[in-house]
Amino acid sequence: MKEWASEVDVLVVGSGGCGLAAAIAAHDAGAGVGIVEKLKRPGGNTALSTGSIPGAGTRFQRSAGIDDSPDLMYSDLIGLSGEHDATALTRLLVDRSAELVEWLADVAEVRLDVVRDYKHVAHSVPRLHAPASRKGQDLTDDLLRTVAKRGIPLALANPVRDLEVDDSRAVVGVRTETDSHESIWIGARKTILAVNGFGADRELVQTYCPEIVGAMYVGAPGSEGEAIRWGRKLDAALGNMASYQGYASVIYPHGELLSWTTLEKGGILVNALGERFGNEPLGYSGFTPYVMRQQPPIHAIFDQRIRDIAAREPWFKELLDYGGAKRADSIAALAVEINVEPARLDATIADYNHAAAGKMRDRHGRSDFGIAPLAPPFWFARVLPALLSTQGGLMIDSSGHVLDRGGRPIPNLFAGGGAVAGISGRSGAVGYASGNGLLHAIGLGWLAGLAAADEVRRGV
Repeated sequence: MKEWASEVDVLVVGSGGCGLAAAIAAHDAGAGVGIVEKLKRPGGNTALSTGSIPGAGTRFQRSAGIDDSPDLMYSDLIGLSGEHDATALTRLLVDRSAELVEWLADVAEVRLDVVRDYKHVAHSVPRLHAPASRKGQDLTDDLLRTVAKRGIPLALANPVRDLEVDDSRAVVGVRTETDSHESIWIGARKTILAVNGFGADRELVQTYCPEIVGAMYVGAPGSEGEAIRWGRKLDAALGNMASYQGYASVIYPHGELLSWTTLEKGGILVNALGERFGNEPLGYSGFTPYVMRQQPPIHAIFDQRIRDIAAREPWFKELLDYGGAKRADSIAALAVEINVEPARLDATIADYNHAAAGKMRDRHGRSDFGIAPLAPPFWFARVLPALLSTQGGLMIDSSGHVLDRGGRPIPNLFAGGGAVAGISGRSGAVGYASGNGLLHAIGLGWLAGLAAADEVRRGV
């Protein structure tokens, strides 16, 4: 047995939304909790997100006059993703989603409201709940304040290098490493893996998600696949490993996301020839492979009305103020700016506008045109496809226990968030619905924290 430098009831590995929610839930259920984070700052992919969490039937929706239900939300999500390795988790998270959102607001003291000013990919009614800023950093900061108020220790720059397992195959703690590469062992009755996925590890992306391997990665730098490597050593089951969250329009050279509202409200994407190449309302994730297959440069085009609507999102307004998109007063001027043949671009926009006006069927199958037809002045931005996060990982049960390949729980080991098989389909990017990542991360962290603390209390 190792000599433990410290021991806790519940050790949370990772301090993104999943880990912070797990720590708060476990602490409030009576467990002694500690958090270790390998990077010098917390947040992970949660801090990089828009902070949006879907919930069906919340009091926020009722106050806004929005009629919703778990059954409708489940139908929306499964309708997009299809059946997959973690379908049961989709049902679980949907059924607990309203409770989760209200726990975040009432217990974790996260400032949220229902988002009504733009449409959400795959959701038939407004059900995303987010900070007013639409910034995941604000959600993260609220969770961190709650962690600090409870006195839960958070050790930054403290990477876990391995899980410690006893002779009975039970996880009993972790080995961490200091800046000077000194090993330190921490004992834990229960360990919750709240690390990210493997998007920052090119080898793992090539192995499991080859479709997106050529895209740039813009997710959290700490997504290096530790959970997959630790899981494989413990014979853990993996699921949905070819699934990922893409983003079809990252602005070049800024490296920031183009608000998908610009496309949802009627904007288009064109390739190096000035031609459209797909049905843009497929969504920012689902449309990513289409962009990957095109000859660059790719440009997003929208008009002044759409620009003004998208600018209501504070984070995107900041990007526009920094020149994230540029203006052209005519199609001819736009063609010069994006270096395409004016006649071809004119034909592209004319065909699109005819379809938007109901005068012809759209050749790419688009039926929702927002407020199009498009009219000058136009706005445009060069965009690149990107990988935001991987959506495959460890298989877990409804309490967050990590399962081995025989379907048996690995004793004392829980997981959530990017470490776990996601709810966005078995493969590809099309199954990712808005908010899936945080529902999965924060929801499973919350449930794992409760379950781990309950087992500590019962001496299991």
